[in-house]
Amino acid sequence: MPNESELDLKHQLKDKRDMIESKFDDIRPYNAEEFPEAMQRIAASTSFPLLASYVYPGEPIEEVRRRIVGYKNAYEFQSQTMFRVNERVIEESITEFTCSGIERLSRDKSYLYVSNHRDIMLDASLLQYFLLTQDFDTTEITFGANLMSSQLVIDIGKCNKMFKVERPGGSIKDFYRSSLHLSEYIRYAIQEKKQSVWIAQRNGRTKDGVDATDQGIIKMFCMSRPDDKIQALSELNIVPVAVSYEWESCDILKALELYQSQYAKYIKKPGEDLNSILTGILQRKGRVHFELCEPITEEELMKYDHLTNNEYHKAVAQLIDSRINPAYHLWPNNYIAHDLRYGSKAFQSFYTQEEREAFLRRLSHLDKYDDCDLDQLKDIFLSIYSNPVERE
Repeated sequence: MPNESELDLKHQLKDKRDMIESKFDDIRPYNAEEFPEAMQRIAASTSFPLLASYVYPGEPIEEVRRRIVGYKNAYEFQSQTMFRVNERVIEESITEFTCSGIERLSRDKSYLYVSNHRDIMLDASLLQYFLLTQDFDTTEITFGANLMSSQLVIDIGKCNKMFKVERPGGSIKDFYRSSLHLSEYIRYAIQEKKQSVWIAQRNGRTKDGVDATDQGIIKMFCMSRPDDKIQALSELNIVPVAVSYEWESCDILKALELYQSQYAKYIKKPGEDLNSILTGILQRKGRVHFELCEPITEEELMKYDHLTNNEYHKAVAQLIDSRINPAYHLWPNNYIAHDLRYGSKAFQSFYTQEEREAFLRRLSHLDKYDDCDLDQLKDIFLSIYSNPVERE
């Protein structure tokens, strides 16, 4: 049996952990104590019957409700219901889902997955699904405060190990404080909680098909370890992730947003993010591939030790891009769009006539937006698919 001093030390350590955890109460996922009430709220939601019928078609609603309220922790929720959500997405809208590179990782380490960002929900959600199939722990997931539009969304998100990312539009001081808080939580999650974390390589989804890591994200990672810029990143075990959809998620919505942004500052409409989430889930995606790239090593980072902080952040962002961009899987649609956009046949060996006709049918869906300059709108649409080819 532990003696009195050992018990006292245990209590001190627990109190310290609780104090640190409470520092992040405003952004962290739900803990075990909060979980049962959140499950009760989800099961009691007016939207529950609709959600249950999608995830568990044919099952009695009350049976699904009993299952949900019985979950005691995130693992049960993720490995059962959220796993089934991803299975349904794959069954209904993905013809083939593949992921490679897991052999580069260890089950004993926690990682910071830095991913290109094409879909609001699925980029992170499908990765969780794949990790579970490989007996890896799932990650905590960054979740924009703008997406937390209702208690139901908050409950599902925080039960799914999501933590809130504030994007203050006020003073520089507010932005700095929010960025430091996020940086400290990410480091705490990885080093103390031993939880991996997923984050997008930039603020918001890629709309134009060009994946580029924002050096501001790298700067944010370093804020919680200002004394040593090399250790600040090497301790996080960064894994770049390349996500490739054969049919770009929300492609028409993205083209319309880019078109409108040419003429005025684009302002999101109420419910637009939710519409993008639902479109991303339901839209046919064809084949989808995830590549878990080689983790960033301390040896690589040491090559940048002589750089100023600003140069260092830029160099690491480019290093991540040098992993993600070559790993991005180009599909026939990318080559078709490039040939159509430039009136060329340079890539015709990469696609069939049938695939070309399918792409043209998708392109023709833009014809109904006749209040736009259709030639310009279609060029934007083609650029979303063709830009990844131009990186090669």
